[in-house]
Amino acid sequence: MHQSEKIYLGIDVSKAHLDVFILPTKKYMQFSNDGCGIEKLLKKVEQLFPDALIVMESTGGYEAPLSQALSQAHLNVCVVNPRQIRDFAKAAGTLAKTDKVDAQIIALFASKLEPRPNVVYDEQQQKMVANNTRRRQLIAMIIAEKNRLDKATLEQTQSIKRVLEVLENELAQVEQAQEQLLEQDEMLIEKKRILKSIKGIGLVTAIAMLCELPELGALTHKQIAALAGVAPFNRDSGTLKGKRTIWGGRASVRTALYMPTLVAIKHNPQIRDFYERLLKAGKGKMTAVIACMRKLLIIMNAMIRNKQAWIGQKNQLS
Repeated sequence: MHQSEKIYLGIDVSKAHLDVFILPTKKYMQFSNDGCGIEKLLKKVEQLFPDALIVMESTGGYEAPLSQALSQAHLNVCVVNPRQIRDFAKAAGTLAKTDKVDAQIIALFASKLEPRPNVVYDEQQQKMVANNTRRRQLIAMIIAEKNRLDKATLEQTQSIKRVLEVLENELAQVEQAQEQLLEQDEMLIEKKRILKSIKGIGLVTAIAMLCELPELGALTHKQIAALAGVAPFNRDSGTLKGKRTIWGGRASVRTALYMPTLVAIKHNPQIRDFYERLLKAGKGKMTAVIACMRKLLIIMNAMIRNKQAWIGQKNQLS
């Protein structure tokens, strides 16, 4: 192998294993997806492939410990949407599916498309993301318990109320810890203030956006919309003209944006006028809501970039 030749590592991540395929050497390795396996893989990469582009799929969190460990070691790490890899595999005509083949396809994807590294280790950011995830989990459990009250017996009701008390206390502690983390960073405090100046954006949403989308203010409006998964993509082929649809991106960001967007449609004149124009133009209600989510996100991005709070209905930051 020529010394200047670029190296690509494709890593297929599962709950138990890390399958690694290296191009152009076509070498295959497997490690356990635990602390010991990640440490072995990290040492191997640092010794042999320090300048390699390392690509893996987002696998519901199983990839997080590895991607963060690699990024913390200042290696080039990119986590991509699994759909991109599936579409690439179809285009490449690869029908077989094994862990080794998947790792090979990811490495080939990396070598052909060279995605930009997108994992930057930040210990405080990781703690905030973990807290925000735990908050969502606790809220889901609280809602599930409350939904059981309608058909509960007296004994069940008493049990549900005891469980709710525990869950609500835990939720309060998680939210308090989250605010304490945020208050340690002057930049985050300022960003929170700017976001909360928008009608429809409260403290919870502001913190969620700062946790799940730290890129706010650093990307173009098209890039930030695509990253959040609210950018429409054409579905056209030849004479067939399909609807524009959204896909991919960060579901957690869309979840954080949905309810505040509904509030903004009612109480924020700029968003409300935009929503009504879309309906008058014949757009469906859900399509209009998603478009408002995108507009609200773009406004947030511009406000953070310009370090400018909301200035009313005439705001033209986007």
